Amino acid sequence: MTVCKGESKIGRIIEVRLEGLTLRVADVRRSIEFYSNKLGFTLEIDKAPQFAMIRVGGPTGGTIGLLVHDGSDPFGSNSTTPHQRAGIHVELTTDHLDSLYEQLKGRGVEFVEPPHEEPWERSMRVRDPDGYTIEFAEGRRGHRGVT
Repeated sequence: MTVCKGESKIGRIIEVRLEGLTLRVADVRRSIEFYSNKLGFTLEIDKAPQFAMIRVGGPTGGTIGLLVHDGSDPFGSNSTTPHQRAGIHVELTTDHLDSLYEQLKGRGVEFVEPPHEEPWERSMRVRDPDGYTIEFAEGRRGHRGVT
């Protein structure tokens, strides 16, 4: 059996797409302020203080769910440390990284890392109010070539 890039030895799986992800947050309204007003994403569902859904990349883009911490949930994320949350990356792309940087800086977004070169991509990072890392890369991820 010849295995092509992206195909495993057990065969192909029916195509799936990543539609979105959900983050546990301390304050849904504070997160709405950050994701919609600072980053400029679209608030699609507002059920604060329990939940909100942010649309990234226009009407066909994916979503970021914002779900309030539930202290009564034994599996809730209140137990995560700031270090653990910082290790969670929401990875986004743009074709205009430097222009986006200037636009977001003008909205008062503080950057952990301004635009910089990595061997595999050009990127920049911010942290949301709960400490999650939001990373913006230029171009389509994984298509610049890894060195």
